[in-house]
Amino acid sequence: MTYLETAAQFYSEVAQTPEVGLCCVQSTPLQLPGLKIPLVMQEMNYGCGTTVHTTELANQPTVLYVGVGGGLEALQFAYFSRRPGAVIAVEPVEAMREAARRNLEIAAQENPWFDTSFVEIRSGDAFNLPVADASVDVVAQNCLFNIFEPADLTRALKAAYRVLKPGGRLQMSDPIATSPIPPHLQQDEQLRAMCLSGALTYQEYTELIINAGFGQIEIRARRPYRLLDKQTYNLQKNLLLESLDSVAFKVQIPEDGACIFTGKTAIYAGTETFFDDAAGHILQRGIPAAVCDKTAAKLASLKPTEIMVTDSTWHYDGGGCC
Repeated sequence: MTYLETAAQFYSEVAQTPEVGLCCVQSTPLQLPGLKIPLVMQEMNYGCGTTVHTTELANQPTVLYVGVGGGLEALQFAYFSRRPGAVIAVEPVEAMREAARRNLEIAAQENPWFDTSFVEIRSGDAFNLPVADASVDVVAQNCLFNIFEPADLTRALKAAYRVLKPGGRLQMSDPIATSPIPPHLQQDEQLRAMCLSGALTYQEYTELIINAGFGQIEIRARRPYRLLDKQTYNLQKNLLLESLDSVAFKVQIPEDGACIFTGKTAIYAGTETFFDDAAGHILQRGIPAAVCDKTAAKLASLKPTEIMVTDSTWHYDGGGCC
């Protein structure tokens, strides 16, 4: 079998017999007023973080969710877009589609506001998304794209870019590796399907997103995910995997490169009331301003004794001067 067929078989099995804690970060699902998540959905939470960022979900956006899983995040997205067909869930594994439909029926019984028509489940895959060009506001996926080999990940990212409206958002949660994963683990198809051996480094991951055309990336969270210990995985030293939640925007890439926001700020400490770099960035004296990593480096080089740049917090939720 190809590695994708191995992954499909694996998720067909865990769709029929839920495997609690398979790959998810041990955290409580997003709590929202009036939202009750069925227990079976929580048991099938096969994700490594969250793609549901409330600040991105005003005005009832149309959401394309790739890899429906147990339906948990499809239900959460429907909470913000309460209309028929607002959430389109694409899933290649028949058993998973069936499980998600059953779970959504349970959710409709437990949530008076929810109707199963809000989520439309379609057969399809990440490479050939069954929706028209520039037709959705949000594309989301949780702990799926990390399974793909780099060439296939590029295909999936370009497919997401195709279906997004201008200014649309790709909201993802994936494991990343703190150092390159050795070939003997990358080639283990079962570990790849379990989201343990296909992760790229942060630099590789963000570069592929930018290469697909996305001009701005915002990091919403970065936290420890799993440890591949040297004894179990035949490594020279322990290898930490992290969970990365990000939002990438379908906007033009600036001439000087894409903007990646990781929570850095720039602070002007000179003698004037403000500093203007004549490139669209104005810093008030003593007031931290959120800036992308690219701008942070440029400002620090302009006035190294007067502009302080703080470290990445690996959390960014908007604002700033970029």
